[in-house]
Amino acid sequence: MKLLLKVLKYLGIFLLAIVLLISLSVIIAVNYKEYDVRAGADAFPGIETKQDVEELAVKLVSEMTLEEKLDQMYGEGYFWGIQKFVGNFLVIKKFPHIYVGRNDRLNIPPWVLSDGPRGAVVVKGSTSFPSAIARGASWDTDLERRVADVVGIEMRINGVNYAAAPCINLLRNPLWGRAQETYGEDPWHLGRFGVAYVQSIQQHHVMACPKHYALNSIENSRMYVDVSVGERTLREVYLPHFKKVIQEGGTASLMSAYNKVNGDFCGENRYLLTDILRDDWGFKGFVSTDWLMGLHDGVKGVKAGLDVEMPFKNHYGKELEEAIANGSVQEAEINTIVTRILKTRLPYAILPDKMEYNPELKASENHTALAREVAEKSMVLLKNEGVLPLSKPAGKKVAVIGRIADVENTGDLGSSNVRSEYVITPYQGIKRYVEGMGGAVLLNDGSDLEESIKLAGEVDAVILVVGFTREDEGEYMGRIEKGKDHNAPASGIGGDRQNLKLHNSDEQLIMALKTVNPKTVVTFVGGSAIIMEGWKEDVPAILYAWYSGMEGGNALARVIFGDVNPSGKLPFSIPGDENELPEFNRYAESASYGYYHGYTLFDKKGSLTSFPFGYGLSYTSFSYDAPMIQSTGLTVNDTLRVSVNVTNSGDVDGEEIVQMYVGFSNSTIDRPVKLLRGFDKVYINPGQAVTVSFDLPVEELAWYNPDSRSWEIEMMEYELYTGSSSSREDLQQTTFSISSVSK
Repeated sequence: MKLLLKVLKYLGIFLLAIVLLISLSVIIAVNYKEYDVRAGADAFPGIETKQDVEELAVKLVSEMTLEEKLDQMYGEGYFWGIQKFVGNFLVIKKFPHIYVGRNDRLNIPPWVLSDGPRGAVVVKGSTSFPSAIARGASWDTDLERRVADVVGIEMRINGVNYAAAPCINLLRNPLWGRAQETYGEDPWHLGRFGVAYVQSIQQHHVMACPKHYALNSIENSRMYVDVSVGERTLREVYLPHFKKVIQEGGTASLMSAYNKVNGDFCGENRYLLTDILRDDWGFKGFVSTDWLMGLHDGVKGVKAGLDVEMPFKNHYGKELEEAIANGSVQEAEINTIVTRILKTRLPYAILPDKMEYNPELKASENHTALAREVAEKSMVLLKNEGVLPLSKPAGKKVAVIGRIADVENTGDLGSSNVRSEYVITPYQGIKRYVEGMGGAVLLNDGSDLEESIKLAGEVDAVILVVGFTREDEGEYMGRIEKGKDHNAPASGIGGDRQNLKLHNSDEQLIMALKTVNPKTVVTFVGGSAIIMEGWKEDVPAILYAWYSGMEGGNALARVIFGDVNPSGKLPFSIPGDENELPEFNRYAESASYGYYHGYTLFDKKGSLTSFPFGYGLSYTSFSYDAPMIQSTGLTVNDTLRVSVNVTNSGDVDGEEIVQMYVGFSNSTIDRPVKLLRGFDKVYINPGQAVTVSFDLPVEELAWYNPDSRSWEIEMMEYELYTGSSSSREDLQQTTFSISSVSK
């Protein structure tokens, strides 16, 4: 007995010591010292231009020890870095500052990453914007510039200067769990939004880091899947938007993806990181890994052209020191990488700022008002049989029904989660609006169908809220699982979806209520496409509200009751049958990506969609004249100049998204039926006609010839389409031709 008591005593002391050690680690982790990302005013006197900074970078590298050079190539030390990250992220629900490359001896300040697809993540209390897929549905790149402007300001207030955004991975299949983080399915559309975001945020000395380079379109198996892709498909479908953010956007950085491409992990893929990125595109910035498992071999990373391992020192630590010592890596290779890093990041730390970053600006009234405006302009009206807008609710009863109707639901719990001070739910926004006008709102979670049916029959209008939450889709938070069947349940939350249907409970609720009240609006909350074939014909109105940010509920109310005319359009195609989509296995160890997906696939197969790419209704109507081309005979060095007159033929002012496509029916090679090559969002008053113009360099019509390893323009007649969606019935057509000589 005495021996047992003695063992228990020492065991208790041991366990107490462990608890104290963990507690101490957490306390240290969450109370870390913060450093300025800007160089002191006297740190580098006489440095005034970008050229001055680049010369300074070369000088600093020449003065560094090998250890100091390697310090520029990774985040924080592994042990305390893990403590800081876990302690903050899990214990106090805060994304911490991870400092990279601070060198006090040489006066070099650190740089700090914050995610940014829907707002500034590091530190709590930032403005939470609608998800990127919602903003893609706005088709408004000027609006996206305003969003990135606010995100940049709030990142600087939060003490960071490196934005892990925008996400411009292509939405190949809407089952992808992180569809909400990107802008849509079309490379041209992605590129335009990516350029807008990059250029705007970098005005605030925040380095943009578009992600994930490249072919990251499956979530659950992202750590290990090997994506096979042909050269032409790679160049024409999966990389054009990355090329645009580099050559047009001037992005400072890129983030490599976790997955493999044609056998090599992206962080160790020389063909992607050097042959294409630097040699073909002329990229001068630096590449950082995705976090935690973005690099597997330090030597391969250096040889491939990877610059920074994030967020902790692992393969770019002792592993590289040993490689340099044994000669498998030359110090000259390290010099090249570190010089590249410093030339890129030091201008953001040294050159003058455009403004003062007053903490009072963070989540200010102007910023949250923009969040609401973005939510309003992104909502997509898919169906409306005279129901919307609902009449003003004074003296009326409105029922808000659904299990997620009163849930704070801004998107997934992953790296892009913005912890704003408040979130207006659909119910809260509608309640505030209706009660403010003298009406009444009743909330019902839809769990009791008989009760829901009874309530729906007693009110003047029903707003039925269905869809998903962070539990269903988003960045996968769970155990890595290889070899499972696509339909097998995952061990964590988020991730890819098993199918495109709503939850059974949501569909049962829709079916139960669809004919009870003629003023029923089905409002979808989520980040991608859903199959609606079982019920869409029987409901009078369908509205895509997305994950609409902190002001989403207020925006929803203003759209439903007509204060705002909906103007969003789908940034992806919605199929009638998900079997029409490219193959998708969320646990795939290997995947082959083909040339066609989205509207290009449906066009090629002649398949009907439930709702086409670029589709969305308004509370008014718009009519299009035939497109006009300034010159229908062009050479390869010319610019195609197109104009089209659009008239608001209804009685409500509104915004219309005018789209331009180019067709390739005369091609002698396999090409899409048509491709998006222009869009513009214009405000038009009732009865007013506006002229929308597009200028398209002919080089944008080239295809990539893998045999000659070059871009080629076909000498032939092309179709030119303008209209309100990608559907052929919504487009008007003319033709133009390209020849190698002037006509």
